[in-house]
Amino acid sequence: SKNMSKAFDYVSDNFGKFTTQLKEWVAIPSVSTDPERVTAMQQAAEWLAADMMTMGLENVEVLPTDGHPVVYADWLHAGTGKPTILVYGHYDVQPAVVEDGWDNDPFEPVERDGILYARGATDDKGQVMIQMKAMEALLQSGECPVNVKYLIEGEEEVGSPNLAVFVEQHKEKLSADICLISDTGVQSKEQPSLTYSLRGLMTMTLV
Repeated sequence: SKNMSKAFDYVSDNFGKFTTQLKEWVAIPSVSTDPERVTAMQQAAEWLAADMMTMGLENVEVLPTDGHPVVYADWLHAGTGKPTILVYGHYDVQPAVVEDGWDNDPFEPVERDGILYARGATDDKGQVMIQMKAMEALLQSGECPVNVKYLIEGEEEVGSPNLAVFVEQHKEKLSADICLISDTGVQSKEQPSLTYSLRGLMTMTLV
């Protein structure tokens, strides 16, 4: 469609800006397991909320929990007859230090051969950023064909201990027809993937 063509053009024209924004966000060390990073956690949530407002999302809120805050936003102008999609993601990241095997400070993003290396570039700030910028492109190019809500939490890496209570407290705000989890990947650029039934953790020790 004409609007989709405009959206793709907008992404191409603004790819450099999007990359710079992702670098800014991943540079915030939002490690949810570290009590000394509470300020960074709040900063990462507020960075996202500010970007959401700039790009045209509405009802943007940084909502408290008993742990780290949840960032909420929506755009509900597609109409009552159109489906509502709830996009889930998280802005917290795993701990990372150079001694883990990084070639650079994991919170000082570096580009090599077109790939961005930094903690959170995937899992999950990169994927959340893709969702944000796709929506921004749609809003800049016309109207989005569906209603969209965002729930971006800050405790996924510690097992989401406060998410169930948060959802229960905000059931009406979060009501949707579909939930899209923005926390997976694809095999390659040439091989799209659909990941489902994903939850849990398994570890092993090789001796």
